[in-house]
Amino acid sequence: MDQPADPSNAYDQATLNFYAGEARVYVASGKGGVCRWLDGFAQALPVGARILELGCGGGRDAEALLAHGFDVDATDGTPAMAAKAAQRLGRPVRVMRFDELSDVSSYDAVWANASLLHVPRAALADVLALIFRALKPGGLHFANYKAGGTAGRDRLGRYFNYPDRTELIAAYARSGNWDVLSVTDYIGGGYEGGQGPWLAITTRRPPA
Repeated sequence: MDQPADPSNAYDQATLNFYAGEARVYVASGKGGVCRWLDGFAQALPVGARILELGCGGGRDAEALLAHGFDVDATDGTPAMAAKAAQRLGRPVRVMRFDELSDVSSYDAVWANASLLHVPRAALADVLALIFRALKPGGLHFANYKAGGTAGRDRLGRYFNYPDRTELIAAYARSGNWDVLSVTDYIGGGYEGGQGPWLAITTRRPPA
């Protein structure tokens, strides 16, 4: 399968272009439900926790996290998608690529539902290191990835890193001194249709 033109980059421009062009249709798709892992993650957080969401898409998960009473900083790398989320949430949504994250010890949690799976493999550990740095000591991080072991593109032209369990854990180990709390294999779907293997990982920056 095709690889990003420059795998040293922390983002794939073709994938960003896809979401820019499909924002209206993408946001309107699906059943409207939030990520299956959100409620469990929310229950592990302190009251009023400050959460960074990476790749918020249309804002469904951000809306649910706000309803839980959290302070949510929703972000997306595509201006058109951020605008759709802002419309849904009734509040600003920052336009920010993952490699632009510069916060230090600022968040109680970082939520990344079906977003970091687009980071080129060569840059994944670097992006995870930025997330580690952005978390407060003891802060939690959740992400999920389409699995498979061979990076490439789907039929819509989007890049996916498709890690297997060993590769995913290794990327986290290279990026920081994470406490890996859980890694779960499951079957899930996607915008392009069909079902396939996914990995969900929950990690923690160790307490001070």
